[in-house]
Amino acid sequence: MGLGDKFDGLKDKAQDAVGQHGDKVDQGVDRAGQFADERTGGQHTSQIDQGEDKVKEGLDRFGDQR
Repeated sequence: MGLGDKFDGLKDKAQDAVGQHGDKVDQGVDRAGQFADERTGGQHTSQIDQGEDKVKEGLDRFGDQR
């Protein structure tokens, strides 16, 4: 079993986890965004919100690849 095979196995497990627990993943992204917003004193709220949206879109596509 080569490195590529191990990576494929990890990728499959991650896709399954995102597919099964997408709501929890979204909550985690929201919490991370809220934390970052608090740490920056609300100075970068719109950029943080855009980043959250992009992460969620990417995770949705990643989870749907199966």
